[in-house]
Amino acid sequence: MSIVRALLAVFATLTGTTAPVRAQLPAHETPRELEGVGIDEKLGQKIDLSLQFIGEDGYPHALREYFSSGKPVILNLVYYSCPMLCTLVLNGQTEALRAIPQVAGRDFEIVTVSIDPTENYKLAQAKRAAYLESYGRSKQGWHFLADYQNNAARLADQAGFRYRWDDRTKQYAHAAAIMVLSPEGMVSRYLYGVRFKPIDVRLALAEAASGRTGISDKILLYCFHYDPAARSYTLVAMNIMRIGGALAVLVLGFALFRFWRRERLRASTRTGMVTAK
Repeated sequence: MSIVRALLAVFATLTGTTAPVRAQLPAHETPRELEGVGIDEKLGQKIDLSLQFIGEDGYPHALREYFSSGKPVILNLVYYSCPMLCTLVLNGQTEALRAIPQVAGRDFEIVTVSIDPTENYKLAQAKRAAYLESYGRSKQGWHFLADYQNNAARLADQAGFRYRWDDRTKQYAHAAAIMVLSPEGMVSRYLYGVRFKPIDVRLALAEAASGRTGISDKILLYCFHYDPAARSYTLVAMNIMRIGGALAVLVLGFALFRFWRRERLRASTRTGMVTAK
């Protein structure tokens, strides 16, 4: 399912407009509610770490404070009063993080930023407390920030996260994804959906760390690679086996063709000899 169709399905569920949208919208067109919404992947680009946001303490903090430890960073662009999708993304992320050996604050940081300029740091505080309790593995390393001087929109633009306010539903229409950044603030990977495979999260963190990972994760990176079509990490050995199988079929086919051709030549030679007699 494409990102647009996935967004349409979620939006229709939230607004109860499934039937009218399906009836009026051609399959190749984007619904009006989702125009300007999606992800423009900006892999390899750096975000501006000087952008400031309101921290849990109510004071402005620059993003670089959360990138100063030399660890990869998971970036969430959400809004805290979102009735469904943002909660599903954060819940799915939390579930995946509980299942990997890396621990927030020790091995990576998480920065969750509200795209809603009306949401304040007290709401960010409440969300942080709830998700740290749900995570249950660390009280450090997960930062919930409120917008400051419209920097959330600037950050979203730099990360390729396109969203828009829908005045009819009084909600933000946006994509379901998390972003994994390098310790220098470079966009390394996008993971899509509301449920994330723990292995995908682990490998994305290892990839973003750029060599600052443990030996086990280095070995994992040799065994897996990111498949853009599947939007997931796939086992290299499995692909090698598939290629090997295809080569085996080609070799066998070539051998059978040569055998068939040799037998035809032999049969033709015998037929010629009999005719000559």
